[in-house]
Amino acid sequence: LLSTYVKTLPVIINPHTGKIHTHFQPSNAATGRLSSDNPNLQNIPVRTENGRKLRKGFIPSKGRTLLSADYSQVELRLLAHFSQDESMLEAFHNDLDIHRQTAAEVFEVPLDQVTKDQRNGAKAINFGLMYGQTSFGLSQALRISQGEAKKYITSYFKKFHSVKSYLDSLKELAEEKGYAETMFGRKRNLPDIKSTNRQVKAMAERVAINSPIQGTAADIIKLAMINIQDIIQQRNLLSRMILQVHDELIFDVVPEELELMKVMVVEQMEGAVKLSVPLRVDMGLGNNWYDLK
Repeated sequence: LLSTYVKTLPVIINPHTGKIHTHFQPSNAATGRLSSDNPNLQNIPVRTENGRKLRKGFIPSKGRTLLSADYSQVELRLLAHFSQDESMLEAFHNDLDIHRQTAAEVFEVPLDQVTKDQRNGAKAINFGLMYGQTSFGLSQALRISQGEAKKYITSYFKKFHSVKSYLDSLKELAEEKGYAETMFGRKRNLPDIKSTNRQVKAMAERVAINSPIQGTAADIIKLAMINIQDIIQQRNLLSRMILQVHDELIFDVVPEELELMKVMVVEQMEGAVKLSVPLRVDMGLGNNWYDLK
């Protein structure tokens, strides 16, 4: 933390603007996500408390406040849309806690008795299986036996049976075409999908599952960013979009425009594309980046 951030970031503050300016690369990441470099502001620590405290050093312009807008479970919502799984669609349409639903099914407990640890385990299952995680990978993530992991996977696909069919179809389609594709037609070539090496082929299959979902999420937030910036310019607003961290946008907002920005940003992010389930955005306000969560 000390050498990478505390000592380095102040040195690269622009002497004319008094700010740090990152560079965004629109096509470096194979999934289609934006990447940030010089410095990488998408990689400011968030997993440890001391790491998170670094975010207190990122503040708005004088007289302004920071506004964050973060897509809630966008990739799981896309999985529900693509798979058309009835249980998953119902959960999102009724604003149910999808991780709690999964925990109740996998751990065989009533919904109202799901513990925090069980929900966290279900969260790992939801995201892991969505990206082709094996029983071995899940056992390592949850620190359980591979036999238990297999049981959990079976229970998961029993609850969300259309998800398994969809994920299998992605692998088959990629093998047939040689590429994976997002909702918007952006392709990712997968030359290893026909490999005779089992490990190499398995990796390509995981990419075939990952790319349409994560890539579509990347496409959606880019569309939202374009629409938001267009409105900011058309209305001659003083507020500015200053950072994108994958599923989250951060704005430097003048007080007089705060309510307008909150409404407009949510409208544009939630309405960027029409899906079978609603997109949801969580918002935060603060006098520094740390306080946004």
